[in-house]
Amino acid sequence: MARSRSFVLWLHGLGDSGPANEPIKSLFTSTEFSNAKWSFPSAPSAPVTCNYGHVMPSWFDIHQIPVKPNSPSDENGLLKAVKNVHATIDKEIDAGTNPNNIFICGFSQGGALTLASVLLYPKTLGGGAVFSGWVPFSSSIAEQITPEAKQTPTLWSHGMVDGTVLFEAGQAGSSFLEKIGVHCEFKPYPGLGHSISNEELRYLESWIKARLQSSS
Repeated sequence: MARSRSFVLWLHGLGDSGPANEPIKSLFTSTEFSNAKWSFPSAPSAPVTCNYGHVMPSWFDIHQIPVKPNSPSDENGLLKAVKNVHATIDKEIDAGTNPNNIFICGFSQGGALTLASVLLYPKTLGGGAVFSGWVPFSSSIAEQITPEAKQTPTLWSHGMVDGTVLFEAGQAGSSFLEKIGVHCEFKPYPGLGHSISNEELRYLESWIKARLQSSS
């Protein structure tokens, strides 16, 4: 069995950059990742409401911090960002990558974008991994989710003492997914605030590994 190529797209959080997150891939040392292509895009700069209109790298606007289960969302900005993520996925599939070997992962705002991108993509992907994220859209957008998209599994990791995106927002997101028929594995991390731990990333590695398809 040859290792077929896989693709991991990492979406950073508000005010961060793609290159700053590149060290993450060095933690994925299993041979399964020898053929993996990683992409760490940077969000465009835009004024952000919750930061008094300051311009910073942002995938879409955020109205309030902390993010709660029912925080208002910038759906127009979100859908624009989703379109760009979908263009990246399409390009990867055109280049010969099996959609089942495509994984979208993201932290905080990037986690919210990960969720929307995976759910609104018309095909089943390998998986979506949300770290400290939330559901960034209302139920009207949820109606656009195809049966194929609902087959994409989700891993949701959330620090239990997160003061920026409340743990309750993570729990609400996980139960929303289960309610619409998406398999979501929800992993709470006691004592973890609004950040990513190596423990979470080690688990992500095994989670992706378990889902990678070999090409015969």
